[in-house]
Amino acid sequence: MTVYLSSVSGFGTGRVGGTIRRMSTTLPSPPLLWDLFCQVIDNHGDLGVCWRLASQLAARGQQVRLWVDDASALAWMAPGAVEGRWPGIQVLPWTQPFHVGMPSDDLARLPRADVWIEAFGCEIAPEFIAAHGHFTLGSGQKESKNPVWINLEYLSAEPYVERCHGLPSPVMHGPGQGMTRHFFYPGFTPRTGGLLREPDLAVRQAAFDQDGWLAGLGVQAGSERLTSLFCYEPAALGPWLAHLAADSAPTRLLVTHGRAAEAVKSIFKHENGPFPSSMGQSSLSISYLPALTQLDFDPLLWACDLNFVRGEDSLVRALWAGRPFVWQIYPQDDGAHHAKLGAFLDWLDAPASLRQFHHAWNGLADPGGARWPGAPELEVWAACAQAARSRLFAQDDLVSQLLGFVGKNR
Repeated sequence: MTVYLSSVSGFGTGRVGGTIRRMSTTLPSPPLLWDLFCQVIDNHGDLGVCWRLASQLAARGQQVRLWVDDASALAWMAPGAVEGRWPGIQVLPWTQPFHVGMPSDDLARLPRADVWIEAFGCEIAPEFIAAHGHFTLGSGQKESKNPVWINLEYLSAEPYVERCHGLPSPVMHGPGQGMTRHFFYPGFTPRTGGLLREPDLAVRQAAFDQDGWLAGLGVQAGSERLTSLFCYEPAALGPWLAHLAADSAPTRLLVTHGRAAEAVKSIFKHENGPFPSSMGQSSLSISYLPALTQLDFDPLLWACDLNFVRGEDSLVRALWAGRPFVWQIYPQDDGAHHAKLGAFLDWLDAPASLRQFHHAWNGLADPGGARWPGAPELEVWAACAQAARSRLFAQDDLVSQLLGFVGKNR
């Protein structure tokens, strides 16, 4: 099968342009049944990536069973998901042990999936593998294949990703012994698995009504600098807010619900709107946003002059937005995130001022170094983001690559 993909350049041009690129790959046909396994560690990031993957597979005609140990965040992330109102996706409970609430014979009678995806090394339950792994042919049955078993890894720009992407790993022990698991690495370069991207993303973005969307929040476009804030609790947050409050130019901060809102409220005990600070009349206004669905998160990024994102899924969305952004990487106790951040900034070809801000925001430099960039710097940041977006649009998205990978390994 041949797939034609468009390479899109520019941001907010109102059109989809560029050249048409031809990619030959082997796609699974007819549509397949996918078992996608997700364990929610914290902050809903794992579930966010898994739901985005499930919904994009379903949008391409695939059938997905999403097994998750805590689906509560889907109530605001994708309303109706748990109730089964998303065509092609069934959300099922992943209990410990796996068969709790489901008789073991019922588990065995479930339709056998063509693909298993264990997200971020969560490891499929042995009971499930025993019931749905090796296929034993009965009398008169045609040949059947074992599921294509994929370990979907975390996103990184580090060099090992290109080396390890697609490698097989024979299963040596347990009920899956004799089967093969493959490593699938998302990434930023053509030799990786790519990034999640909807086929209609560029069209939706070009048609975005910024003024109308902001008016729905009671915000007048162009009257203030607009900044979105999706963060953990960076040490630089207090100095950053104090800088914005004391600056001569007015800034509107659009704060996402959850940890970001709690972090801001712990510094400023105020509700929406302008507020006085210890430095006199403040130039900073704060709007605390309701919980946004995944579809509603993109317009927030498209509307702002500067975006603050965290973790994996929102970083990818910031890249697709093509707006200046600052990324707070998920901190690890052993400090491994420092090298991961450095590798990403290298791939991004980040200018010195953007690197310095990232270092301050991620606790690698003086937190007081977080300052709103001057107009020339912000233009350089914007050019950097748009160049990265163009490079990524020239590459195949993750779901297209995943479909091709499965098609070749069945």
